[in-house]
Amino acid sequence: MSADYAHARVGQTEREPVARAAVSTRVRVVLAIGPATALGGIAWALLQPWRLTLLHPFGQGFWWLLAEPPLYVALVGVLFRWVIAPGLVADLEAEE
Repeated sequence: MSADYAHARVGQTEREPVARAAVSTRVRVVLAIGPATALGGIAWALLQPWRLTLLHPFGQGFWWLLAEPPLYVALVGVLFRWVIAPGLVADLEAEE
């Protein structure tokens, strides 16, 4: 890197502070919905462990073992955060 270029960059940042992107409250709320839902599913599984038939699978069929409501809630929270929330955030930022 050229010293002239580096010196020009330092001078530029001193004169013009870098603008930080402000994240709106609505964006933060949308991004928090997924993790809050996933934590709710995990809390549900911890508070009512008898609902998790994986812990006591004796006499249960495959579909009964697959249908774990607390785990579904946690999975939906993760999917919301990584699949749906980025599009919603992009729409909210484009609106502002």
